[in-house]
Amino acid sequence: MTRYIALLRGVNVGGITIRSADLRDVFTGLGHDDVRTVLASGNVAFEASGAPRDLKAAIERALEERFGYDAWIVLSTAAHVTAVIEAFPFDADDDERQPWVVFASDQGALDELAESAAGLDPAVDPLRRGDGVLYWNPVKGTTGETPFAKLLAKARYKPTTTNRNLRTLRRLV
Repeated sequence: MTRYIALLRGVNVGGITIRSADLRDVFTGLGHDDVRTVLASGNVAFEASGAPRDLKAAIERALEERFGYDAWIVLSTAAHVTAVIEAFPFDADDDERQPWVVFASDQGALDELAESAAGLDPAVDPLRRGDGVLYWNPVKGTTGETPFAKLLAKARYKPTTTNRNLRTLRRLV
């Protein structure tokens, strides 16, 4: 059995409302063990066996069937998320900054985001590419306003990316 982390995109925002208990039921119904949801924003830790690609497809199908939306997730192992947390390249304790990690189901999207953001002001949009993620550390209160935030919000990236605050990731693992 492997400990996995599923990150759902767009849950409990934009009209897709899923209660944590219902989300947990979907994962338990798929036969996964030790299912735990964290916050009401589509974060699920669970244990399962099987190929990650098969697990991802089964979870997305079950979410679509249960909640009636075009679901997709980023699926990672708890070990990988732990390594991502430990590799955060900025001062995670800086109270003036917001420590974000951008995940993607398409690594090409992360590469494209990193390339597109290469010319941005690092004081406004501190960014670093990591192992399967993009680290972002904007000033608190600017998360929706910076040039990188506007780039990340483009329709091109919405179906493949999701971001989580470092504190949420710590709670997940």
